[in-house]
Amino acid sequence: MKSKGNYSLLTTELATTIECSIVATRLDYCNSLLYGAPEATMDKLQRAQNNVACVVTCSARRSSAKPLLESLHWLPVRQRFIYKLATLTYKVQSTAMPAYLHPLLIPRAPARSLRSGSAKRLIVPRTRTVISSRAFSIAAPTVWNALPDNVVNAASLTIFKKHLKTHLFDCC
Repeated sequence: MKSKGNYSLLTTELATTIECSIVATRLDYCNSLLYGAPEATMDKLQRAQNNVACVVTCSARRSSAKPLLESLHWLPVRQRFIYKLATLTYKVQSTAMPAYLHPLLIPRAPARSLRSGSAKRLIVPRTRTVISSRAFSIAAPTVWNALPDNVVNAASLTIFKKHLKTHLFDCC
C-alpha cells in the first residue's frame, strides 16, 4: 500500500474508498434532479468534490482541481449529473423500466425521410418556465438529443457508459 507522505495517515486506496462510500454517494443521490440547478448550488457541490480530490491525491488545498479530477478519472459535478440522467434515459429506452418513466420519453419520428431519421432522438416538450425545464420529461430528451450518434446508438449499456464518459470528458 502506498502511503501519501508523513503528513497523512490515509493511504491512497483508503482515501479513495472513503470518497466513494461517503462523498460520491451523496453527490450521486438523486443527482438527476439537480440537472439545471442554480449555479450557486452547482458551485458548492463542485467545491466539495474539488476538496475531496485534494485529500485523495494529497495535494495542496489550493491546487487546481481539473488535473486532479482527470488523474482520478472523476467527472466534474455538472457532467456527473448529465452522465446519470443520460444513463437513466438509456435504461428506460432499452428496458422500458421503470414503467412510470417510459411514457415520458417519446421517440421523434421525422415527417419525411431524412438521413438523420435513423438516429434515436426524442421529442422535447415545450415549457414555459425555467423550473419546469428541470422535469425528467424535458431534461432527459434535452440531454439525450445533445449526445453524439456513436453514444446514442451504443449496442449495450456497458458500451454506452464508456462512450458517454469519454464524450463528457472531451466536453469539459
